[in-house]
Amino acid sequence: MYRDKSFIGIVPARAGSKGIPNKNIININGKPLIQYTIEEAKTSMYLDEILVSTDSHKIAEISKKCGANVPFLRPVELADDTAKTIDVIIHALEELNCLGKSYDYIVLLQPTQPLRKGWHIDDAIKKIIDDKHDDLVSVSEVSEHPILFRTIDQTGRLHNLLNVESTVRRQEFTKYYKVNGAIYINNIRKLSSNTSLNDNTLAYIMDKEYDLDIDEPNDIELLKINTK
Repeated sequence: MYRDKSFIGIVPARAGSKGIPNKNIININGKPLIQYTIEEAKTSMYLDEILVSTDSHKIAEISKKCGANVPFLRPVELADDTAKTIDVIIHALEELNCLGKSYDYIVLLQPTQPLRKGWHIDDAIKKIIDDKHDDLVSVSEVSEHPILFRTIDQTGRLHNLLNVESTVRRQEFTKYYKVNGAIYINNIRKLSSNTSLNDNTLAYIMDKEYDLDIDEPNDIELLKINTK
Protein backbone atom coordinates (compact mmCIF):
# COMPACT_ATOMS: atom_id res chain seq x y z
CA MET A 1 0.00 0.00 0.00
CA TYR A 2 0.96 3.62 -0.42
CA ARG A 3 -0.92 6.40 1.35
CA ASP A 4 -3.78 4.02 2.21
CA LYS A 5 -4.20 2.96 -1.42
CA SER A 6 -3.78 -0.70 -2.41
CA PHE A 7 -2.11 -1.98 -5.57
CA ILE A 8 -2.41 -5.26 -7.47
CA GLY A 9 0.42 -6.02 -9.87
CA ILE A 10 -0.75 -8.07 -12.82
CA VAL A 11 1.68 -9.78 -15.19
CA PRO A 12 -0.06 -10.91 -18.42
CA ALA A 13 1.57 -14.00 -19.94
CA ARG A 14 -0.29 -16.05 -22.48
CA ALA A 15 1.18 -19.21 -23.97
CA GLY A 16 1.02 -18.28 -27.65
CA SER A 17 3.66 -16.15 -29.36
CA LYS A 18 4.32 -15.97 -33.10
CA GLY A 19 7.64 -14.13 -33.17
CA ILE A 20 9.38 -16.12 -30.43
CA PRO A 21 7.81 -19.47 -29.44
CA ASN A 22 7.10 -19.72 -25.69
CA LYS A 23 8.50 -16.21 -25.34
CA ASN A 24 7.30 -15.55 -21.80
CA ILE A 25 9.20 -18.52 -20.38
CA ILE A 26 12.16 -18.74 -22.74
CA ASN A 27 15.37 -19.31 -20.78
CA ILE A 28 17.67 -16.30 -20.79
CA ASN A 29 20.87 -16.43 -18.76
CA GLY A 30 19.54 -19.24 -16.62
CA LYS A 31 16.00 -18.12 -15.88
CA PRO A 32 12.69 -17.76 -17.73
CA LEU A 33 11.85 -14.34 -19.12
CA ILE A 34 8.85 -13.86 -16.84
CA GLN A 35 11.05 -14.33 -13.78
CA TYR A 36 12.82 -11.02 -14.42
CA THR A 37 9.55 -9.14 -13.98
CA ILE A 38 8.28 -11.18 -11.03
CA GLU A 39 11.56 -10.86 -9.14
CA GLU A 40 11.60 -7.08 -9.50
CA ALA A 41 7.91 -6.80 -8.63
CA LYS A 42 8.63 -8.71 -5.41
CA THR A 43 11.09 -6.01 -4.37
CA SER A 44 8.38 -3.34 -4.56
CA MET A 45 7.45 -1.79 -1.23
CA TYR A 46 3.94 -0.90 -2.38
CA LEU A 47 2.52 -3.81 -4.40
CA ASP A 48 0.07 -5.74 -2.22
CA GLU A 49 -0.09 -8.75 -4.52
CA ILE A 50 1.61 -9.99 -7.70
CA LEU A 51 -0.68 -12.00 -9.95
CA VAL A 52 0.08 -13.69 -13.24
CA SER A 53 -2.76 -13.96 -15.76
CA THR A 54 -2.11 -16.89 -18.08
CA ASP A 55 -3.88 -19.64 -20.01
CA SER A 56 -0.92 -22.00 -19.59
CA HIS A 57 -0.46 -24.53 -16.78
CA LYS A 58 3.30 -24.49 -17.46
CA ILE A 59 3.56 -20.70 -17.18
CA ALA A 60 1.41 -20.86 -14.05
CA GLU A 61 3.74 -23.36 -12.37
CA ILE A 62 6.86 -21.40 -13.29
CA SER A 63 5.26 -18.18 -12.05
CA LYS A 64 4.33 -19.75 -8.72
CA LYS A 65 7.88 -20.98 -8.24
CA CYS A 66 9.07 -17.43 -8.87
CA GLY A 67 6.78 -16.12 -6.13
CA ALA A 68 3.71 -14.87 -7.99
CA ASN A 69 0.10 -15.88 -7.35
CA VAL A 70 -1.86 -17.72 -10.05
CA PRO A 71 -5.24 -18.51 -8.45
CA PHE A 72 -7.00 -19.09 -11.79
CA LEU A 73 -6.30 -19.57 -15.49
CA ARG A 74 -7.29 -17.16 -18.21
CA PRO A 75 -10.08 -18.44 -20.54
CA VAL A 76 -9.17 -19.43 -24.10
CA GLU A 77 -11.03 -16.48 -25.63
CA LEU A 78 -8.70 -14.09 -23.78
CA ALA A 79 -5.53 -15.84 -24.88
CA ASP A 80 -5.41 -15.38 -28.65
CA ASP A 81 -3.88 -12.65 -30.81
CA THR A 82 -7.10 -10.64 -30.85
CA ALA A 83 -7.58 -10.45 -27.08
CA LYS A 84 -7.28 -6.96 -25.61
CA THR A 85 -5.17 -6.40 -22.54
CA ILE A 86 -7.90 -4.37 -20.86
CA ASP A 87 -10.26 -7.36 -21.12
CA VAL A 88 -7.58 -9.58 -19.55
CA ILE A 89 -7.31 -7.11 -16.67
CA ILE A 90 -11.06 -6.88 -16.16
CA HIS A 91 -11.30 -10.68 -16.13
CA ALA A 92 -8.56 -10.90 -13.50
CA LEU A 93 -10.24 -8.28 -11.32
CA GLU A 94 -13.59 -10.08 -11.56
CA GLU A 95 -11.96 -13.37 -10.55
CA LEU A 96 -10.21 -11.68 -7.64
CA ASN A 97 -13.50 -10.16 -6.56
CA CYS A 98 -15.00 -13.66 -6.46
CA LEU A 99 -12.16 -14.59 -4.12
CA GLY A 100 -13.05 -11.67 -1.87
CA LYS A 101 -10.11 -9.51 -2.94
CA SER A 102 -10.30 -5.90 -4.09
CA TYR A 103 -7.74 -3.17 -4.73
CA ASP A 104 -7.63 0.52 -5.56
CA TYR A 105 -5.16 0.45 -8.46
CA ILE A 106 -3.99 -2.00 -11.10
CA VAL A 107 -0.29 -2.01 -11.99
CA LEU A 108 0.26 -3.80 -15.30
CA LEU A 109 3.76 -5.22 -15.73
CA GLN A 110 4.42 -6.83 -19.09
CA PRO A 111 7.04 -9.61 -18.93
CA THR A 112 8.43 -8.50 -22.29
CA GLN A 113 9.99 -5.47 -20.55
CA PRO A 114 12.51 -7.31 -18.32
CA LEU A 115 14.88 -4.44 -17.49
CA ARG A 116 12.31 -2.49 -15.47
CA LYS A 117 13.30 -2.40 -11.79
CA GLY A 118 11.30 -2.63 -8.60
CA TRP A 119 12.17 0.95 -7.73
CA HIS A 120 10.69 2.05 -11.06
CA ILE A 121 7.41 0.48 -9.97
CA ASP A 122 7.52 2.23 -6.61
CA ASP A 123 8.46 5.59 -8.12
CA ALA A 124 5.54 5.31 -10.55
CA ILE A 125 3.13 4.38 -7.75
CA LYS A 126 4.26 7.36 -5.68
CA LYS A 127 3.92 9.66 -8.68
CA ILE A 128 0.33 8.71 -9.55
CA ILE A 129 -0.81 9.07 -5.94
CA ASP A 130 1.17 12.20 -5.10
CA ASP A 131 0.00 13.85 -8.34
CA LYS A 132 -3.60 12.77 -7.57
CA HIS A 133 -4.05 11.16 -10.97
CA ASP A 134 -6.14 8.22 -12.20
CA ASP A 135 -3.82 6.77 -14.84
CA LEU A 136 -0.12 6.65 -15.63
CA VAL A 137 2.13 5.13 -18.28
CA SER A 138 5.90 4.75 -18.47
CA VAL A 139 7.70 6.40 -21.36
CA SER A 140 11.25 6.67 -22.68
CA GLU A 141 12.82 9.39 -24.81
CA VAL A 142 13.14 8.29 -28.43
CA SER A 143 16.60 7.94 -29.95
CA GLU A 144 15.55 8.60 -33.54
CA HIS A 145 13.80 11.95 -33.68
CA PRO A 146 10.43 12.00 -35.52
CA ILE A 147 11.32 15.34 -37.13
CA LEU A 148 13.37 13.23 -39.56
CA PHE A 149 10.65 10.62 -40.15
CA ARG A 150 8.98 10.47 -43.56
CA THR A 151 6.15 8.62 -45.27
CA ILE A 152 6.33 7.75 -48.96
CA ASP A 153 3.28 8.05 -51.19
CA GLN A 154 2.45 5.93 -54.25
CA THR A 155 4.46 8.25 -56.52
CA GLY A 156 7.58 7.86 -54.38
CA ARG A 157 7.35 11.35 -52.95
CA LEU A 158 8.41 11.94 -49.34
CA HIS A 159 6.12 13.62 -46.78
CA ASN A 160 7.16 14.87 -43.35
CA LEU A 161 5.58 13.02 -40.45
CA LEU A 162 5.59 16.22 -38.42
CA ASN A 163 4.26 19.44 -39.89
CA VAL A 164 7.35 21.44 -38.92
CA GLU A 165 10.51 22.73 -40.56
CA SER A 166 13.09 19.97 -40.28
CA THR A 167 16.17 22.11 -40.86
CA VAL A 168 16.83 22.49 -37.17
CA ARG A 169 20.01 21.94 -35.20
CA ARG A 170 19.90 18.66 -33.29
CA GLN A 171 20.53 20.56 -30.05
CA GLU A 172 17.25 22.42 -30.63
CA PHE A 173 15.11 19.32 -31.22
CA THR A 174 12.04 19.11 -29.03
CA LYS A 175 12.13 16.01 -26.86
CA TYR A 176 9.76 13.22 -27.86
CA TYR A 177 8.83 10.15 -25.86
CA LYS A 178 7.33 6.76 -26.63
CA VAL A 179 5.14 4.54 -24.49
CA ASN A 180 7.62 1.79 -23.60
CA GLY A 181 5.20 -0.81 -22.21
CA ALA A 182 7.01 -1.31 -18.89
CA ILE A 183 4.46 0.12 -16.43
CA TYR A 184 0.79 1.01 -16.64
CA ILE A 185 -1.15 2.12 -13.55
CA ASN A 186 -4.91 2.71 -13.49
CA ASN A 187 -7.52 3.55 -10.89
CA ILE A 188 -9.70 0.44 -10.91
CA ARG A 189 -12.89 2.45 -10.35
CA LYS A 190 -12.26 4.29 -13.62
CA LEU A 191 -11.56 1.17 -15.72
CA SER A 192 -13.92 -0.06 -18.44
CA SER A 193 -13.70 -2.23 -21.54
CA ASN A 194 -13.14 1.00 -23.51
CA THR A 195 -10.04 1.99 -21.54
CA SER A 196 -6.98 2.41 -23.76
CA LEU A 197 -3.95 1.81 -21.56
CA ASN A 198 -1.53 3.30 -24.08
CA ASP A 199 -3.51 6.54 -23.81
CA ASN A 200 -2.94 6.91 -20.07
CA THR A 201 -2.10 10.57 -19.55
CA LEU A 202 0.40 10.93 -16.67
CA ALA A 203 3.97 10.23 -17.77
CA TYR A 204 6.51 8.31 -15.76
CA ILE A 205 9.85 8.88 -17.53
CA MET A 206 12.35 6.01 -17.56
CA ASP A 207 15.92 6.22 -18.79
CA LYS A 208 16.44 4.62 -22.20
CA GLU A 209 18.86 2.09 -20.74
CA TYR A 210 15.94 0.31 -19.07
CA ASP A 211 13.83 0.15 -22.22
CA LEU A 212 14.08 -3.24 -23.91
CA ASP A 213 11.00 -4.82 -25.46
CA ILE A 214 11.46 -8.53 -26.18
CA ASP A 215 9.78 -8.87 -29.56
CA GLU A 216 12.28 -10.62 -31.83
CA PRO A 217 15.32 -12.92 -31.43
CA ASN A 218 17.80 -10.05 -31.51
CA ASP A 219 16.14 -8.57 -28.41
CA ILE A 220 16.94 -11.78 -26.53
CA GLU A 221 20.62 -11.35 -27.37
CA LEU A 222 20.49 -7.78 -26.03
CA LEU A 223 18.91 -9.02 -22.80
CA LYS A 224 21.66 -11.63 -22.41
CA ILE A 225 24.25 -8.87 -22.64
CA ASN A 226 22.39 -6.63 -20.19
CA THR A 227 21.84 -9.32 -17.55
CA LYS A 228 25.22 -11.10 -17.44
